[in-house]
Amino acid sequence: MEAAREVYRLAPLLPDEERYGMRSQITRAGVSVAANVAEGWSREGQRDKAQFFAIAQGSLAETETLLTLCEDFQWFPREETTTLRALLEEVSRMLTTLRRQRREP
Repeated sequence: MEAAREVYRLAPLLPDEERYGMRSQITRAGVSVAANVAEGWSREGQRDKAQFFAIAQGSLAETETLLTLCEDFQWFPREETTTLRALLEEVSRMLTTLRRQRREP
């Protein structure tokens, strides 16, 4: 959830014309990571858990890609994105661990 909050902190830096484009896309992807982890955590079956954690990992990759594009377009100064990058890296490690623990033998 901290990563999603950081995405929302950065989102106002985007140009107004990106309100329904990049801003919408990156905030939805960032929130999707946390939402899918929460939903997966609440599931009882290992397969269901694994599926939601995989979706969260995909949303995390999408968030990272959109973040890189925002940096490349110089909408987000790189010095402003270090916290989010560190959070995304940490969440990625956590998701990798969670997914490995739930793989069927």
